[in-house]
Amino acid sequence: MNALLSALRVAVGDGHVLTEGDLSAYELDWRKRYRGRALAVVRPASTIEVAAVVKACAAHGASLVPQGGNTGLVGGGVPDGSGTQVVLNLGRMTRIRAVDPANLTMTVEAGCILQTLQQAADDAGLMFPLSLAAEGSCTIGGNLATNAGGTQVLRYGNARELCLGLEVVTAQGEVWDGLSGLRKDNTGYDLRDLYIGSEGTLGVITAATLKLTPRPGARVTAMAACADVAAAVRLLELARARLDAGLSGFELMSRFSLELVGRHFPQLPQPLPQAPWCVLLELSSAGEEAGRAALEALLGEALEQGLIDDAAVAQSLAQSRNLWHLRESIPLAQSEEGLNIKHDIALPVSAIPAFVEATDAALERAVPGARLVNFGHVGDGNLHYNVQAPEGIDSAAFLAAHESAINALVYAEVRRHGGSISAEHGVGALKRDILPLYKSPVALSLMRTIKTALDPLATMNPGRLI
Repeated sequence: MNALLSALRVAVGDGHVLTEGDLSAYELDWRKRYRGRALAVVRPASTIEVAAVVKACAAHGASLVPQGGNTGLVGGGVPDGSGTQVVLNLGRMTRIRAVDPANLTMTVEAGCILQTLQQAADDAGLMFPLSLAAEGSCTIGGNLATNAGGTQVLRYGNARELCLGLEVVTAQGEVWDGLSGLRKDNTGYDLRDLYIGSEGTLGVITAATLKLTPRPGARVTAMAACADVAAAVRLLELARARLDAGLSGFELMSRFSLELVGRHFPQLPQPLPQAPWCVLLELSSAGEEAGRAALEALLGEALEQGLIDDAAVAQSLAQSRNLWHLRESIPLAQSEEGLNIKHDIALPVSAIPAFVEATDAALERAVPGARLVNFGHVGDGNLHYNVQAPEGIDSAAFLAAHESAINALVYAEVRRHGGSISAEHGVGALKRDILPLYKSPVALSLMRTIKTALDPLATMNPGRLI
């Protein structure tokens, strides 16, 4: 492999081909579930350099793992243990190439941190509405490669809906410049949508043209306590009817989810007494006073109808941020509690109450004492239905003994209720082997045909997705 390493050094410079020292930042996934060993970590600074790296790997028969901020949750962005794969980290490609306020677009490179481009949009008096807990470290290339969701999908859609065009380096090392800012362009197959969500298995996203939106005049946030999930879903229906498109966030959190936050982050204030379920609502409106009045009126009506038992409306931006901080701290608190079994699932919103009731009961029968960390974007049907070991049980031993059976139980209920086993995290290595159980043979055949056509040598992130 010395010839390949030499070619990579020519492509990006000696200092940006890493082969020695501590490479755990690139070889260990965020959940610490997958640890690989790379032949080299290569850090290109331009699309031309990415193309040169891909060509070098193709010429030497080496497989390549595209990587952004390495915040993925399904093991899709780290190398395997063979020591033969090249990690292509795009962390140096951070330029914001253009902001076009009149067209409501921004063109950025794939290594740009999500929070950085959010700030650039804000500086232009606009907003890029993709928002998720990892926004301070995840990159837009990874967001698009996994079709990330987040907390504002209810109003603005997934990453796919927020992208107008892409620049991609193909598996052959060619550059496709599809950085169009057009909202209407019916000139053949939509190549953009082919690469979004493909998890680096078809090519390398190097830049994107993104949709911006006018910045709301105000955002008003509230937390409400519900007796059960059915009441939360009825609250969602009422909120949609009363707030219309102004409803930009609707997050569900179980009591145990917030208990974990209180245990590991006691400095975070929790405004409501413990309740079986809490909902976090956000209204985006032209004015703060009118928005707060509309949200308070909704909550008053919900209280009269018995949909909620209590509520607190943020009276300042700081209070609003505290409420969101509670929600966004749940994954971190769960990580502090120990290894856990994650399920990023999608369901028809109408099926969520029946799913939760049936699956909670089935898990209690199968694994008495297992602790359920159930939270997520119920406004768009996405639940993070996670399972923690019973109190006092070693988490690693619990996963080894029960993970496969728990996954099978949960996914069987997901299928029975018309859902999907991956809502926004992707498939990666974690769900690759079980995907054929939940995806039709026709769909899998079409996916393999596309993979073979675009990556005939199977060098792009092999062993992931399909």
